[in-house]
Amino acid sequence: MDEVTQQFIVGNEMAIRLAVALLLGALIGIERGWVARRREAGERIAGVRTHALVGLLGGIAALLADAVTEWAFPLLFLAVAGSALAAYRARMPLSQDYSITGLVGLLLTFCFGAIAVAVDLALATTCAVITAVILDNKREIHGLLNQLQAHEMDAGLKLLLISVVMLPLLPDRAMGPGAALNPYEIWWMVVLVAAISFVGYFAIRVGGPERGILFTSLFAGLSSSTALTLHFARLSRQHQEFSPLLAAGILIACGTMFPRILLYCLVINPALLAPLALPVTAMAMLLYVAALLIWRSHRRAAKVDRPELNQNPLELRMALLFGVLLAVIMLLGHWLQDWLGDAGVYLLAATSGMADVGAVTLSLARLSHGTIAPDTVVLGIVIAAAVNNVIKAGMAATVGNPGLGRRVAVPMAVSLLAGLGLAWGL
Repeated sequence: MDEVTQQFIVGNEMAIRLAVALLLGALIGIERGWVARRREAGERIAGVRTHALVGLLGGIAALLADAVTEWAFPLLFLAVAGSALAAYRARMPLSQDYSITGLVGLLLTFCFGAIAVAVDLALATTCAVITAVILDNKREIHGLLNQLQAHEMDAGLKLLLISVVMLPLLPDRAMGPGAALNPYEIWWMVVLVAAISFVGYFAIRVGGPERGILFTSLFAGLSSSTALTLHFARLSRQHQEFSPLLAAGILIACGTMFPRILLYCLVINPALLAPLALPVTAMAMLLYVAALLIWRSHRRAAKVDRPELNQNPLELRMALLFGVLLAVIMLLGHWLQDWLGDAGVYLLAATSGMADVGAVTLSLARLSHGTIAPDTVVLGIVIAAAVNNVIKAGMAATVGNPGLGRRVAVPMAVSLLAGLGLAWGL
C-alpha cells in the first residue's frame, strides 16, 4: 500500500469520526431543544446547532491535541466551559432556573466528540445515547426518587458495599481444611444471591398490588418463596374464599425457584445445565400447570394485596449469615464426601434443603468442578429442592386452611416424585 493510499484511508476514517462527533452532539441537542421547544428564538442557551457544533469542536480538539499541541484539548474545553458559564449566569436572573444539568450536558457533548475521534466510536456513541436518555427522563427519574423509601436506599448502598467494595478485596485462592474454601468465590456467590433477591423485591415493588397474586408469586420465587408461602397460608385463614388463588400463587412461587437454580448453575458451572435441565424443568412445569389449572377454575376471585416479603430488600446481616452457611456446607460436603461418598452428599443436600436451596446449590455447583461427580451433584440439588418444597407444603397445610393445604400438597408431591425419578434415572 503506497503512502498516498494510506493517507487517504486515514483521512477518510478521521472524516467519519468527525461526522460521528457532530451527530452525537446533534442527538443531545435534539433532546435539549425538544425540552425548550416552547421558548422563543434566542431564549435557548444551547439547542440542536450549538450541541452539534460543540460535539464537532470536541473532535477537532482531539485532533489538534494529537497533531499540534497537547494543550489544545484542555484550552478549548475551558473555553467552552467559560462561554457556557457566562451564558447561564446571564440567563439565570430572568429564568430563575438554577439547574446546571444543561451546562453539564454541553460539556459532556464536547467530551463525547473527543472520545469519538481519539478513543472509540462505540464508547462515545454509548455514552451519548445514555446521556440523552437520562436527560429525557427527568420526570420519571424524579418520580422514582420520590417513591424510593429510606430502607430501600439503604439496601442499594449495602449491595454496592458487598459487591464493588468488599468483593475485590478478598483473596481468590483455595484456603482452609482440604483447600475447600475460596473466600472470593464464596463472597461472589453471596453477591449473586443478594442481587437476585434485590431485583426480585423491586420487581414486586414496581408492579404494585393491583397486579394481584399472579405477579407477586412469579417474582417472589426470585426472592423468598418461603416467606410468600407463610404469608399466603396465614391469609387463607382470614379470607377462605381466596384459598384457590393463594394456592396457585404458592405453586407459582415454588416453581419459580427452579429457574433460579438453573441460573446459579449457569454462572458457577455451565456443564451442570444439561443433566439438570430435565428434572428441574419437569418439577417447575408440573407446579406451573397445577397452578394454571387452579387459577383458571377460580379466576373470578378478587385480588389481594401483595405480601410484604421483606421490610428491607437486602439485610447485610443476612448476607453474612448466608456466607457462613455456604462455607459450612462446603466444608461438610468435602468431609462427608470423603467419609461416606455420594451418600454423604445426599445427606448434606437433604438437611440443607430444609433451610435454603440456594446455598446448597451454589456449594454443590462449585464442588462439581473436581471433587464430586456431576450426576451426584444433580441428584443432590434435586433432593435439596424437593425437601425444601416439602417443608413449604407442610407450612401451607399446617398454617393455612385445609383447602389450601390439599391444593398445594398434591402438586408438590407429584413434582417431587417426578424430579427425583428423572434425576435418579440420569
